[in-house]
Amino acid sequence: MLPDLTQYLWIAWLVLALLFVIIELLTLEFTFLMLAAGTLIGGLGVNLLGGAWWLQVLAAAAVSALLLFTIRPLLLRALHKSSQLQPTNVDAIRGLGGRFVEPFTGDVAAARLDNGELWSVARTSTSDDLAVGDRIVVTSVRGAMVEVALAGSERPASETSAPTDRSTD
Repeated sequence: MLPDLTQYLWIAWLVLALLFVIIELLTLEFTFLMLAAGTLIGGLGVNLLGGAWWLQVLAAAAVSALLLFTIRPLLLRALHKSSQLQPTNVDAIRGLGGRFVEPFTGDVAAARLDNGELWSVARTSTSDDLAVGDRIVVTSVRGAMVEVALAGSERPASETSAPTDRSTD
């Protein structure tokens, strides 16, 4: 006599869920993960509670659809929100602040950036009036040199004249 195949349906639910998880690992879009969860929660859950095979299929489909339309969009939104493109390498240097440390000799000077790196500065119309100690901002990167502009009109306290006594004013 052939065994009743519905008594082994729980194995089919596990195999189907495992298959969905493997496919999800290849696609990474949360679609098959929702199907795997629906298979385990709906199909296997109803099977373990003693439900009929058609009720198991219906529950698996309903839970999968519910997860696909409710949880998956939230997961995708959270995933894409945390993956903002961050500038790296040379792109991260543009806009970085620093301090002008060596005057121009010819067309080249030096600046120490806020990340600790020492860069050669190319002479431009915005960098002609820079003095040693000025705060600068990198405007562009040209090969192994940066172009800079004055970050503000302030000078370091060590280079400014001593404060005057204004108590008599």
